[in-house]
Amino acid sequence: MGRVVVEVMPKPEILDPQGKAISQSLERSGVSGFDVRQGKRFELTIHEEITPEVLEQVKQVAQDLLSNPVIEDVVGVYEVTGDAQ
Repeated sequence: MGRVVVEVMPKPEILDPQGKAISQSLERSGVSGFDVRQGKRFELTIHEEITPEVLEQVKQVAQDLLSNPVIEDVVGVYEVTGDAQ
């Protein structure tokens, strides 16, 4: 049993209004020099040993269900080990 994280981000050519709003908020707070793009993170608890085959299955689920392939890219699928978050 373990956890797998899936990270999804908007494609580079897609406008990211949430990221832009965060960037503007940072600037208003006196923090400059950052461009922000906001994505999504999913944590899946796997009820079996995490093998390369299981990770491939998660990648397919990420492509098919957790992301919108028209506007988003799956940028990471990895096992969480130890207390890392």
